Amino acid sequence: MIVLKAAQEKVLSALQSVGGIVERRHTLPILANVLIRKSGANVELTTSDLEIQVRTRAQLDGDEGDFAITVGAKKLMDILKSLPSDQTVSLTANQSKLTLQGGKSRFTLQSLPAEDFPLVQEAADFGPAFSVPQKTLKNLISQVHFSLAVHDIRYYLNGILFVAEGNSLTLVATDGHRLALAQANLEVDMPKQEVILPRKTVLELQRLLKDDAKGGSNDEAQQMIEMRFAGNQAKFNFGGLEFVTKLVEGKFPDFNRVIPKNHKHHITIGRTTLLSSLQRAAILTSEKFKGVRMNFAPGLLGIASSNAEQEEAKEELEIDYGGDTFEIGFNVGYLMDVLANMSQDMVTVSLQDANSSALITNPEFEGFKYVVMPMRI
Repeated sequence: MIVLKAAQEKVLSALQSVGGIVERRHTLPILANVLIRKSGANVELTTSDLEIQVRTRAQLDGDEGDFAITVGAKKLMDILKSLPSDQTVSLTANQSKLTLQGGKSRFTLQSLPAEDFPLVQEAADFGPAFSVPQKTLKNLISQVHFSLAVHDIRYYLNGILFVAEGNSLTLVATDGHRLALAQANLEVDMPKQEVILPRKTVLELQRLLKDDAKGGSNDEAQQMIEMRFAGNQAKFNFGGLEFVTKLVEGKFPDFNRVIPKNHKHHITIGRTTLLSSLQRAAILTSEKFKGVRMNFAPGLLGIASSNAEQEEAKEELEIDYGGDTFEIGFNVGYLMDVLANMSQDMVTVSLQDANSSALITNPEFEGFKYVVMPMRI
């Protein structure tokens, strides 16, 4: 039976949209496979890692009738990538084998039965749905994802907090040393819902969401992503994809208490100028403690670093500042991360004193806040 027959780029595009979550090595061999379910010309592709399930539907010609099978997802993608994009490819099922044919190339692949594929049981208690443009969510994720904890024993820090409340959607990530928050407006008024999405889910969403820059046409970028949250699951629908994920359990820290208010000192400075100075100073920080000292004085910002070999770097920047003179230390990596992930020309740094957290904001956009704790050097 011919399961599907279409242009290589059409089949590959559908497969790549679901293939990102597939692990090559897995305790359950079938999780390395993609579930192909055919009903007439409609073909449904599903992948899962038991935590996340991604499904897409595509119109791919083939024989009439219903059929379902699973086959190795990465192998199938690797083969398709090696064929010309305008070539017609067909996938034919014969007992437990699948044959992929393109031009004069033939590949016979082993399959596993569709009924053995573990589908995620969807929650029954999803809350109300709400939507934002894909580009908006992609931007929000890119503004906070670098503050995610990695393998933290406080497992709730290994995910991004999504809060829908009133007419705003807020994303927050923290690793205990710094915190990033980004906010966007919603077109509907929402009862408060908050969930923590796992790291893998967030990074996969960021890969799949379309924006203007990455080949997405403007119309496509404006396509909405619909979100729904349940007690232990979140569901996203966008661009023909259905994305269901488990949530991280636990209570996220109260981020409003962490964000400092009423700072005494505010400095607005060119983002790339500050980033370049910090990158140069970072070269001579010690491997273990990536510390830089920042000296604030009227009209002047001094940046200094040193390492165990007693090598030193010093930078001076002219700034519009008329407050007290003081010195404060920071992990240079935390400052470079936020500046590298912002796009506008200017940033505002707000400080209280040498022992308090700094707040970095975007003067052009109120919905972004980044808090970084000082470091004793």
